[in-house]
Amino acid sequence: MLGKIIGIEENKVLVKLDINIYEIANIIGKNVIFVEGENKIIGEITNINNGIATITLVGEIVNNNFIYGDINKPSFASSVKLITNEELDIIFRNNNNNSIILGNSFAYRNYQIKLDINTFFSNHFAILGNTGSGKSYSVAKIIQSIFYQANKLPYRTNIFLFDAYGEYQRAFNNIGDYNENINYKVYTTNVKSTTNEIVKIPFWLLGVDDIALLLNANNQAQIPIIEKALKLVAYFAKNEETVIKQKNDIIARCLLDTIFALDQPHEVRNKVISILSKFHTKDLNLELPLVKGGWSRTLRQCLYIDEHGKIADIESVITYLESLIGDDFELTFPDGSFSYTLNDFATALEFALVSEGTLNSDHIYDYANILKVRLNTIINSEYATYFDFTTYINRENYIKWLLTTNEGRKVQVINFNINYVDDRFAKTLVKIYSKLLFDYIVTLKKRASLPFHIVLEEAHRYVQNDTDTNVIGYNIFDRITKEGRKYGLILGLISQRPSEISETAISQCSNFLIFKMFHPKDLTFINAIIPNAEGSIISKLKTLHPGTCMIFGNAFRMPVLVTLDKPNPEPMSSNADINKSWYIDQ
Repeated sequence: MLGKIIGIEENKVLVKLDINIYEIANIIGKNVIFVEGENKIIGEITNINNGIATITLVGEIVNNNFIYGDINKPSFASSVKLITNEELDIIFRNNNNNSIILGNSFAYRNYQIKLDINTFFSNHFAILGNTGSGKSYSVAKIIQSIFYQANKLPYRTNIFLFDAYGEYQRAFNNIGDYNENINYKVYTTNVKSTTNEIVKIPFWLLGVDDIALLLNANNQAQIPIIEKALKLVAYFAKNEETVIKQKNDIIARCLLDTIFALDQPHEVRNKVISILSKFHTKDLNLELPLVKGGWSRTLRQCLYIDEHGKIADIESVITYLESLIGDDFELTFPDGSFSYTLNDFATALEFALVSEGTLNSDHIYDYANILKVRLNTIINSEYATYFDFTTYINRENYIKWLLTTNEGRKVQVINFNINYVDDRFAKTLVKIYSKLLFDYIVTLKKRASLPFHIVLEEAHRYVQNDTDTNVIGYNIFDRITKEGRKYGLILGLISQRPSEISETAISQCSNFLIFKMFHPKDLTFINAIIPNAEGSIISKLKTLHPGTCMIFGNAFRMPVLVTLDKPNPEPMSSNADINKSWYIDQ
């Protein structure tokens, strides 16, 4: 017997101890069990003062099943004893075969804490803590253990890890040594890499929202321009012979609108020549002969300004343009059956700007033309390499390509090393890939039949309360965390600044590993969004040792401090060794 109950208040029980506390190592943090008949209520020793222990109630065992919460209270007649390993097994479900070992309980140094694979990986999760506290180690440890400790081969695992610093490669390079059917693949943003495949995204797989993100659109009025360009891109990307009639039609309409919109002949001439210099076909160009009566002039010649300041033969030009216009046809978005490049889209975007007359309007010029400027900046930078996909592929086969080695073997862990691009572009890449996976997985006939896990290192860089909702109507990470679980798309957020993460996204996480954290804003944020985070739990986070974390959520049954086992190999996330770096032998 541990002692006798002398007081009960809310979720606290006071026990007058009958034992010598000096004979029990690390008694603070250990669990006790209050027993009366069949009732078994669980508590945790949080304080001892003058021989009186304060015990916080955490749950109860009913029919060999642990229920978290402090609804029921022990009676004063209950016996009080330290919990046994068998009872701990019931609480932590350590009899579950489909689990992996995380490490040892901080309170029970020789008691292993396990992670239930199904309940952890079927829900969104967050791993939070200050830099150097052990977040990267925990990610590496958990992913390694999926394969190292597996009772069955996790062949159909699909983990997409976005590596902000390129630190995980060492941790997973040899993961296939444990089983030849397990493979790891790196896609790098280092365009000079000769050891890993460079990130390549077929530009034709991007929709309006993706392109808006890529071009950093910040005004809703920019979206119709992107839509128009995307609907036009087929006529500038496909073989001209297959779209000649429609291409002639859209260029002719644009020219007629220009002719009738401008009053001054020299303005008409300059604008028409400018348009046809960039956008033309074999049937519609400046050198095309226009026959009238017994003579012929090129279209360019028909646009000459005579001595009276009038266009020489604008009527012939108008007549010919009108002859190219057929029945109305609807511009539609690409159906995914053909490829096109950044340059093809740039041409379509420029035509969209011209045809809509945006470049003539000071009111809309700035926000419309900036899309063109941003696109050209990408085209003329190394970032264009990431969209230089040379062969046509559809979305389904592209995702299969991501998940396949060059030898045709299934890949379980895909590492996107985004260390070589700036934060803004890294954020764009992460969003584009996340949306691509979401758009694909929701189309599967059998819901949640092919789970995808997106793990985001430095998640506060990408999963933010940003302007996406105002511009495209939603934030992809908020959508994934709200809707993705039922389709099998799970998000893992790894961050040192949880208060900067989208509240919607992090509030949807069901499992947490929280390492040392002492920033008041982050602690307040965690306390606010996690319903079972008590003050005593939050206070512990300030003093945790590196590698020790508080875990809780539906995969863990109740909050517990765990000293994690180290991954093997470790990620390259250690601090700089000043002793080795600064000093030399004299």
